[in-house]
Amino acid sequence: MGNNASGKKLNILLLIAFVLGVAYMLYSAVYWTGAVSNASGTEGLGAMIASRIVMPHLVVTGVGVIFNGLGLFMKKPAFALVAGILYAVAMVLFMTYFMFVVIQAVLCFVAFAQMKKAEGSSTTAS
Repeated sequence: MGNNASGKKLNILLLIAFVLGVAYMLYSAVYWTGAVSNASGTEGLGAMIASRIVMPHLVVTGVGVIFNGLGLFMKKPAFALVAGILYAVAMVLFMTYFMFVVIQAVLCFVAFAQMKKAEGSSTTAS
């Protein structure tokens, strides 16, 4: 019938944002663990400090990816909105890496609007 019992399809914008978010988190995990483990001496200290500075950004982005997935698979607009807000907060926490989460934030906000519009039209049609 569809992707779930109600037959609703997955929101393509949330799917794209989710894939980009997961890809960015995987990239970050590989990059930051490699940067810290491959450095020694003062270079290692600098890499450790840099990883501590970027950690709040990565944590908020990770939570945003989780909410993005919840909004995608549970088809709940509120989760999509929370994901968009968390991606926006992640941009503020580490502005140097804003380009890695700005697309996800915009896609989540647009998906939220689409889902609310579809939710409103389905209740008026019933």
